[in-house]
Amino acid sequence: MNPIATVRGVWSRRVKVRCRWLDSGRGRLRTRESSQKMRAWISAAFWRCAGALSLTIALVSSALAQDQAPAVRAAAGILPPFVMKQGDQLTGFSIDLWGEIAARLKLTTTYQLAPDVDALLGSVRTNSADIIVTGIFYSTERDREFDFSYPIMESGLQIMVRDEGGGAVPTPLKDVFNLLFSKSALIWLGVALIIIIVPAHLLWLLDRGNEDGASPGRSYFPGILHAMTWATSALVSQVQTLPSQWLARVIGLLWMFAGVVFIALYTAELTATLTVEQIRGAINGPGDLPGKKVATIAQGAAAAYLHGIKAEVQEFPTVDQMYEALLDGKVDAVLLGAPALRYYAAHDGAGRVKMVGPEFNRNDIGFLFHIGDPLRRRVSSTIVAMREDGTYQKTYEKWFGSE
Repeated sequence: MNPIATVRGVWSRRVKVRCRWLDSGRGRLRTRESSQKMRAWISAAFWRCAGALSLTIALVSSALAQDQAPAVRAAAGILPPFVMKQGDQLTGFSIDLWGEIAARLKLTTTYQLAPDVDALLGSVRTNSADIIVTGIFYSTERDREFDFSYPIMESGLQIMVRDEGGGAVPTPLKDVFNLLFSKSALIWLGVALIIIIVPAHLLWLLDRGNEDGASPGRSYFPGILHAMTWATSALVSQVQTLPSQWLARVIGLLWMFAGVVFIALYTAELTATLTVEQIRGAINGPGDLPGKKVATIAQGAAAAYLHGIKAEVQEFPTVDQMYEALLDGKVDAVLLGAPALRYYAAHDGAGRVKMVGPEFNRNDIGFLFHIGDPLRRRVSSTIVAMREDGTYQKTYEKWFGSE
């Protein structure tokens, strides 16, 4: 029933009754005093009806406002299994979690997809979105600009590489070059150069000027070069003559023996390094990432870490482009949040990629709000309640399985 029409009908009936009384013989106005009383009665009746009308309108408006749930504009980025798109619908861990929160708080949600992390954060900066429901890692920089909800998950970074299995085509020449220019090989060559210089100077001082010796010239140049050539040849047991001076000859013989030991140790080190590389692969943990080509999501937490360790970072706007670069061999590895990589390795990347190394740099993941948004406290309280009543655990196991 329309409240305005009801009040209008009551007012009309009361005025008509009063007017009929006035038109009757008993109610005919005869004096000025009765006329003034009539005008006062009509005025009071009018204001009483107007007040009732205002109160009715206010109550109806309040009821209508309560029936209509507040709308929340939620920004999301595609990041399986947090947010995925199936047809025209969004699904995933974050979507299910937010859907339950919104139902408990009696909120309606309108979703808007963002192509990358920068667009996600920009949607809140420009006030085109109220919340980011894709899992966002907490960071000091983001905390200065936004507010985070109570964590929806704690996770860390992890590395994913191609799973070449046993069908990889061997490349001996590439392996040799990688071995010769590896960090271990360069260190051993540097040590060899140092220990060659020391005996070369001793031989030059003791045997210089002997035509049949290690250093036929008496001057430092080119005498020291002849001595270094002899010391290098002795290191690999390839000398044809010995120094002429007796003390120089003793030093030379000792140096030849030391050369045999050095070459044996050097060969063993290179063999061990090559064996380990073939078993473990070039990347087996965070310590192997410096200098490697590593893909990640642009402006994500992993990108900042990779820049800090001097890796060759290649940032991509979407996870699909990042995974494609790994499978095509354009990058050596991918670094991202462990849940997203594990989901891909178990589904679309099964048999083509593998996880290596431990999970590290663990941090909280949560929803992101404007600073001071009162909705944040209500959402955080609901997340805590869902953890306590088991709803959160059921949602988690649906997407990540039971630990």
